[in-house]
Amino acid sequence: MEVAVFDINGKETGRTVQLDESVFGIEPNDHAIYLDVKQYLANNRQGTHKAKERGEIKGSTKKIKKQKGTGGARAGSIKSPLFRGGGRVFGPRPHSYRFKLNQKLKRLARKSALSYKVKNDELKVVQDFQFEAPKTKSMVSLREKLSLANKKTLVILPEPNKVLYLSSRNLKGFDVVSVSELNTYRIMNAKTVVLTEQSLGKLEELFKS
Repeated sequence: MEVAVFDINGKETGRTVQLDESVFGIEPNDHAIYLDVKQYLANNRQGTHKAKERGEIKGSTKKIKKQKGTGGARAGSIKSPLFRGGGRVFGPRPHSYRFKLNQKLKRLARKSALSYKVKNDELKVVQDFQFEAPKTKSMVSLREKLSLANKKTLVILPEPNKVLYLSSRNLKGFDVVSVSELNTYRIMNAKTVVLTEQSLGKLEELFKS
């Protein structure tokens, strides 16, 4: 399939590029996308949640009332979960939520996400571009010229670029990543995916089956 190439002024250059069907035209696998997104979110969880149990509560261990004759249930410690300020029963403990997926499934998930973007006409290819210095104003201008001002946008670059990253980091809903940083969550979270010509070639080389 062919898509038009735009310049940084948002106008068609008159050229087109051929998208590899094995990367951008596969039948999307929804379950692979689900698993890859789930892993990304799970691996980002800190897992530092913690509640104090009765052995960790500060307080006296003195028996608070006699065992029998009170008419109520026996109680041995003020740190019991039954009392206000006592420990929690089976509270959360720190643990990792991380889990693994094999690379073949992750590659399938990314190709499925890219295929969805092409199918829904949410992918644009632009000429390779560069800014002389980090300026948010330059990125705002680029976003407006490409008609992306009110859309969540993911820009994929062939290599990490500090100037472009610094120019975009203050823009809400505008994400700039390199091919090596790309993941399924970022693709699916964006309304429009913008590829440079070089990053398109790198993606096809990376994901081509």
